[in-house]
Parts: sequence; C-alpha cells; structure tokens
Amino acid sequence: MLQVTATPQGVAQLARFCIGHGVELVVMEATGGYERLAFSLLWEAGVPCAIANPRQVRRFAEAMGFLEKTDRIDAGVIAEYGRVKRLVAQSPASAEQQRLRALVGRLRQLTAQKVSQTNQRRLVQDADVLASFDEVLQTIRRQIRGFEAKIAELLSSDPLWLELDAAFREIKGVADRSVANLLAELPEIGTLSGKAIAKLVGVAPIARDSGKRSGKRYIRGGRSQVRSLLFVIASVVRRHNDDFAEFHRRLIAAGKPKIVVRIALARKLLVQLNAKARDARNAAATPA
Repeated sequence: MLQVTATPQGVAQLARFCIGHGVELVVMEATGGYERLAFSLLWEAGVPCAIANPRQVRRFAEAMGFLEKTDRIDAGVIAEYGRVKRLVAQSPASAEQQRLRALVGRLRQLTAQKVSQTNQRRLVQDADVLASFDEVLQTIRRQIRGFEAKIAELLSSDPLWLELDAAFREIKGVADRSVANLLAELPEIGTLSGKAIAKLVGVAPIARDSGKRSGKRYIRGGRSQVRSLLFVIASVVRRHNDDFAEFHRRLIAAGKPKIVVRIALARKLLVQLNAKARDARNAAATPA
C-alpha cells in the first residue's frame, strides 16, 4: 500500500501513482479541512476527486463487517464505498469561492471574539484590565471593518454574485452578512430543487416509517452553519413579512413545538431564497 505525507511533495507523489495506474477517481473522507490540500493539488495534477461523508463511510464499513479500523482497511472501504455509491468527481471551488469562504469564516470568528471579549469586560473593574480589553476590542473592530470591506469588494467583482445579492435582498430582513454567508457556505443555492436544497442544508424532516407504523420525523445531517444562519434570518424576516408572520401564527396555533416552528420557518425561507437564486441564475445565463 502506498503511503505519502500530507505535503505538496507527498500529494505530487500520489498524483504520479494515480496517473501511472490509470486511476479514474480518488475518493477521500472529509476530515475537517485536512483533505483540502490533497483534493486541490490532485485536481491541479489532472486527477479527479470526490469527498465522502466519514460517518456514512464508517456505517458502510460496519455493515460490511469491518469493525476494525486501520489505514489499509479504511482505504479499501472508502474505495468500495465510492464504487457502490457511484460517486462522481466533484470539481473544486473556484479561487474566488474559496477566498469568499475564507473571508466569511474569519469574519465569523472575529465577531464571536468580539462578543466574548465584550461579555468578559462587563465583569471587570480594574482600570488596567479594562484598558487591555478596550485595546483588544479596538483591534477586533478594526479587523471586522476590514473584512467586511474585502467581502463587499469581492462580491461586487462577480456579476452573478451581484445578481444573487439583489435577489436575496428582495426578502426584507436579509442583510449583508446573511448574503455573504449564504454565498460562501451554500454555493449550490439556485441549482437544486426546493426539496433537494432543504435536505442538503438539513431542514427536511427524514421519514421513519415502517409498515403501518409512521414514526416521528426529525432533521438529520446537513450543514449546521447554514442551518443556524437560516434560524436567525427567519426570525428577522418574520417581523417584516406578513406571509412569514401568518405562517408562524398558524404553526403556534396548531400547537407545534418551538423547534418545529423554527425549522419550518427556516425551510420556508430557504425554499424562497433558492427560488430567487434560480431565477437570478437563469436571468444571468440568458443573453441580453
């Protein structure tokens, strides 16, 4: 079994091996970002790649009777998983998309740090400690403004992003950061059906029926970052949109649990955003 280091040199060695052996597709597990180097460099070398969900791969391994876990077993299981699931190559994101995601991710971290530092400052009375907090917060605020400007500049440089931005803002309550986060974390928006995008994000209840038994349906998987964002946006949109407000009232009147109401509102918002994104994409693709 070939083993290489997780470095550009190691990936280059792997690429030569794959090309030399006529490999049609390399399948790798998502590993919290550690797979990105190999994924991008293999594509640059002309080797198509696909990324598999690690939880699904582990369950597949257990279903096949592999309770042990070694590099050799994992490699074989991942390859077989890719064959059985008929995985297809997933093209890497463009440089602009990768940059947008990086900028949005860092802005999210800075915002969280600002909230944390502000909360901690409230409990302090010592002058020197307060001065330290103020200095840190000043730096964080300056960096937040800088990243907001970079994100705005990046979005304005892409005609499609400008169209999507305008389309999303037709829903009152959707603001700058919401648009940037959606475009960064959900680039597929507008390219899938309403049902498919809801399942991708994780706001589609999963059926649990068997025979005559109809079990409760829960959401599972999906993109937690996008889902959390939709919860926040939907709560704002509800205060400005009569349709959402009425939908919310009907669910409450029907005795639905609060979490069910939140998910339903998020799904309704996502479906509308997806429809607007689809129309914007179609308009952008139509010659003037």
